[in-house]
Amino acid sequence: MGELLTTVDVVIFFGSLLAVMGIGLWAGRKEDTSADYYLAGRSTRWWGVAGSIFGSNVSANHIVGFVGLGFSVGFAQSHFEITAIAGLLLLCYGFLPIYRKLNLYTLSQYLSQRYDDRSRILYALIMVVVMVIIQMVPGFYIGSRSLNILLQGGPGEIDPTWYKLGIILMALVTGTYTILGGLKAVIVTDVIQSMLLLVAGLTVAVIAFAQPEIGGWSGMTAMDAAAGGAGKMHLYRPMNDPDLPWTGMLSGLIVLHFYYWGTNQFIVQRALSARSDREARLGIIAAGFFKLLIPFFAIGTGIAAFYLFQKRGMDVAQDAVFTTLLTELVAPIGCGLLGLVAAGMIGAILSSLDSMMNSSATIVTFDLYQRYINPEASEKRLIWVGRMCIVVFIAGAACLTIFIMDPNSEESFFLQIVDHQSRLVVGVVVAFALGMMWRRATSAGALTAMFAGVVLSYALPYAYDTYLGVDPSIAKLFGQQLSFLHTVAVVAVLCVLVQVIVSLLTQPDKEKSKLTWVGLGIVKASTLGTITILCVASLVVYAILAITMIAQWVSPCTAAWLAAAWTWAIFLLPAVKEARVEGGTFAPILPLLRQDRFWAGLLAAAAVFMMYYFY
Repeated sequence: MGELLTTVDVVIFFGSLLAVMGIGLWAGRKEDTSADYYLAGRSTRWWGVAGSIFGSNVSANHIVGFVGLGFSVGFAQSHFEITAIAGLLLLCYGFLPIYRKLNLYTLSQYLSQRYDDRSRILYALIMVVVMVIIQMVPGFYIGSRSLNILLQGGPGEIDPTWYKLGIILMALVTGTYTILGGLKAVIVTDVIQSMLLLVAGLTVAVIAFAQPEIGGWSGMTAMDAAAGGAGKMHLYRPMNDPDLPWTGMLSGLIVLHFYYWGTNQFIVQRALSARSDREARLGIIAAGFFKLLIPFFAIGTGIAAFYLFQKRGMDVAQDAVFTTLLTELVAPIGCGLLGLVAAGMIGAILSSLDSMMNSSATIVTFDLYQRYINPEASEKRLIWVGRMCIVVFIAGAACLTIFIMDPNSEESFFLQIVDHQSRLVVGVVVAFALGMMWRRATSAGALTAMFAGVVLSYALPYAYDTYLGVDPSIAKLFGQQLSFLHTVAVVAVLCVLVQVIVSLLTQPDKEKSKLTWVGLGIVKASTLGTITILCVASLVVYAILAITMIAQWVSPCTAAWLAAAWTWAIFLLPAVKEARVEGGTFAPILPLLRQDRFWAGLLAAAAVFMMYYFY
């Protein structure tokens, strides 16, 4: 063990872990019903929704991984955060109204009611695999690895024994309050851990940018501009880029956001627990504003680290960038600051792990156990089953991490996680979206699309790499190997075609066909048409601004302001109308500020602004 952490750091670090566990146990001390255990009694305030969504989403994969990706890839990685706003707003005004109106516990219940139980079971299986294997295992890996680097005093070979102990420690801490306290404990601890995460991330960012070799954000951008084509502050990479092609970022990545934010149990469950629709929407929007901070305090910090280490002649592995910043910049300051940052980093891991445990247990309990094994199960029995599921999931994920993950690997796992996840979920997104939009969608069509999404996601890259990527003209456009983002975009289109064709060849259920936006009375058919026209018009406006910007007829800054103004206006007009109803003819500012569409428009405008400004 090294001497990087002082006694004060150790007290702050382990004290925060124990405090979070204690607060979680206290918050979830009274879980008498399944609604209490799995949906926090449907009483979560907007700030709880925001903190839990942000904490559940932003794990060590984001902080440690994004700093490393900023270091190696650059600002183009910010697309994962900026375009996420589209998914958050679709959840807010598209998917969530249906979920809450049907009073769901799990999103697979919607598939069951809209289609049949075959789609429900397939979704449940996919989600358990995604949460337990694809997401929890890397979370344990990065968490234990980062913790060991801190405790041993800096980068270097990690002792496998201490690596295993780190995994066991995280499993015990997060498992204890999640098993006993349910979703209420998860939400309360997520809020605390989100605050720790923000403090930790911003602390490292401020210290990194304050280094004399960097000279703040302006100094870094000046160095980047001097690097010309080799700079890292550009948001868009070539269409044939193997990892982050701009065409894939604006197509396949959007599809993945629609899955992650709109049809992903462990994210949406927080919004289902809100005390009202308005509180749920405000929480989602607030989480979106926090998301837009990540490009600056995580990815931007990675870029600063690239120039800093370059000037200091340091050779640092991508996944060791964050911990190297801690050892080189934060630790010398002292005052327990390193312990606070370490607590925020581990808190980010725990807040994702606890959410995935609870949501996986919710799916198994309601979609498998109650549905097929014991339909008459009591409330206490349902809670007991959920707790046993969490024990199995956390033990399984911890064992997999110990036996299959090398603690001294130098690979980057973030893009690998997204790649593997994307192969399973494209058909799921299509089934949900068409089910809500199109009355004619049938159960056979949805099931076929979900299966086709998995098969095509594995088959398409092989077919491209074998038959098309070898053609120089095609490889020049899309690369010798098909990016997983391009794969997602093509597979999504094919899945839509599959579901439409199969649905047209089969008979719909008249009652099930009513579970759409129009059928449930969430939106009128005429309003839906207006929304469609506005979406198409917006795409045209954005395209025109992009063309004028690329042609250098307008600057990126001018294009950014124009695009942001158009975006905010779309949301602002209905917000003003609602404010007038509440506050009188002239719509006083206070009623306007109370409209969630006002803030949703500001959030969307900020995201669109960034997409042009950092061109």
